[in-house]
Formats: sequence, C-alpha cells, structure tokens
Amino acid sequence: MSLDHYVTLGRSGLRVSPFALGAMTFGEDPGGAGTTVEESEKILATYLDRGGNFIDTANLYTNGHSEKILGDFFAAQPGRRQHVVLASKFSFNLFPGDPNGGGAGRGSIVAQLDETLRRLRTDYLDLYWLHNWDRHTPMEETMRTLDDLVRAGKIRYLGFSNTPAWYTAQAQTTALLRGWTPLIALQVQYSVLTRTVEGELAPFARDQGLALVPWSPLRNGFLSGKYRRGTEVTDSARVAYVGGPTEEEYDVIELVGAIADELGTSSAAVSLAWLRSRPGTVVPILGARRVEHLEDNLAGLDVTLTPSQVEALDAISAPTLNYPAFLHGDQRAMLQFAGTTVDGEPSTVYPPLLQSDVRY
Repeated sequence: MSLDHYVTLGRSGLRVSPFALGAMTFGEDPGGAGTTVEESEKILATYLDRGGNFIDTANLYTNGHSEKILGDFFAAQPGRRQHVVLASKFSFNLFPGDPNGGGAGRGSIVAQLDETLRRLRTDYLDLYWLHNWDRHTPMEETMRTLDDLVRAGKIRYLGFSNTPAWYTAQAQTTALLRGWTPLIALQVQYSVLTRTVEGELAPFARDQGLALVPWSPLRNGFLSGKYRRGTEVTDSARVAYVGGPTEEEYDVIELVGAIADELGTSSAAVSLAWLRSRPGTVVPILGARRVEHLEDNLAGLDVTLTPSQVEALDAISAPTLNYPAFLHGDQRAMLQFAGTTVDGEPSTVYPPLLQSDVRY
C-alpha cells in the first residue's frame, strides 16, 4: 500500500490517503514543541510527493502559525491547493478575556473560520472539525451554523473531535432528522496504548458509517521504539510534561518491539499497522518534527500483521471500559441466544458465564 491508495472518509464522496499528515508541530511558538518553517515545508513536501493528500491542522496549533505555514506553502504552488484535502478545527479561544473569542456559538464559529481561511489563504475548507465540546452552546446552534457554512461553500464536510459519545450521537441524529449536513468522521485519541474509545465512540462510528481519524497514534512517542524499560529518554519534546510509560504500558511496548523485530520493521510501523487493522475506516494522523520521523511512520503502510500478532496485541492492551460496556459483549450474546448461532457466529464460542457475573 502507498499514500495514493486512497480510502473513502466515512459516508461521503471524499477520498483521502490512508495516513493523514498532522501539522500540530508546524511553526515555532513560545513554550511549544514546534519546528521551523523550513523543516515544516520539507515534511509537507515529502508527504505530498509520496502521494499524500490529507492534511490536518487547527487554529490553535502554534497559535495560528501552523495554518499560516500551510497557506504560504500552497500559495507558492498555484494549482496544488485543490488537489489536497485540507482540514482545520475550531473552538479554542485565541483571544484571552473575550468570552466570544472561542467556543461553538454562531458568531464565534463564523469569526474563527474567517480567520482560519485568511491564514490558510483559501476560500474553503474540505473538512472542519469541532475541536472540543462547548457545553455552554446548544448543539442545535452549532450544527445549524455549520450547515449554513456548508451551504455557503466555505466548508464541505464536518467532523467532531474529543466530544462525548452522547453529544456526538445527539448531533448526528438531529442533523439527519432536520436535513442538515451530518458528520462524516470523528477525530479521537486512539492507539494500542489508548483504547477506551472502543467503549462508545468507535461502535457509534461503525454504526453510522463514520471514519475514525486517530490522533497521537504513537501515544506521545511511547510507541516510537525509543522507550525501553530501564532507560531514560532525553530527546522527547513531550516527556517533560506527560511523564513516561507505566509498567503496564511497557508490557505493550515490549510486545510491539518484539513483533517489529520479527517483521524487520519499526515499533512505530507495527503500531500504525495495528490501528489500520481495526474495524471500519481508520485513518491515523502522523505527526512529525523531522522528515525522518515521517519516513519512519510511513513504513506502517508496508506492514501487515498476522492474525496471531493482532490477537496478541489485542489481548495485552485490552482496555478497562466504563459501565455499561462490560454488559454489551460476549456475556450478552450468551444470555440472549443461549448457545444458538446468530449472524453466523455461535455464542458457544464464548467462555462460560459465571453466576457471579450476573447482576439483577
């Protein structure tokens, strides 16, 4: 597989590369972990030259510098902008002291989009994400405003990022019932070390035909291959404020490394291949501060895990999900169907249900 083997993003007509390029690191911002304009442009050019077409940024990233770098890059190459899928996000307030400077209200969405389009030097976005839930704004106001912007031609598709499952379901259902523009994708934190999305949002996405677009697919670099038990990582920009892996995470990291050794590839490539093996459409976002980081991550396109390798990774990284997730899996199938075969799967393949597992 390569970056020009495109996939359809959710229930839409939008075709994107199997890996997106994240621009969170583009630009130097005081206190941030960004990279120079020159290196950002090298990373971007490498991705595009390999056939990549899906670029993700946000107004928040490096205080708007990320969007400006992308805008300047495409303005210098006339005709290239329309051949990429350009996505950005809104909701975080870039104007301290102004209560309407961020959020998901009508006025703030319109103002944020206008500023984003100005920095990106374009008159439309292919995909616009709600970056985070605004609990102070009615969902109907947010969705109606976004639909108006789609109808005005300023944005083409919608997605949510980091929103609760109940809110996401409510917004999608309301949009469908009222004839507004629905969501096509969810941007979520997801990796072999971070799987709690599998409790609510991932099943919802599969049910609605939404794509999952994971951020931090290498879990702050923990799955990059540089982290080993008993060694100290000193060249990570994030370790200072996120800390290091836990002992349980090191168990997963070591298995990822062992599989990488079996396949003659990197831990990063194995971790990204695992994400690509998940049900539905999953398009991880690759973040890079140097071109070699991007090249290492792109090796994930060449890796196909065996069923036994996927099973081993699934088992060692199995998440503890909140109630009521444990009631909706294998035990429910046994209680409902009592050993019969439904949809091609006999429920007798599940382990015996213990009386102590039943609650009334």
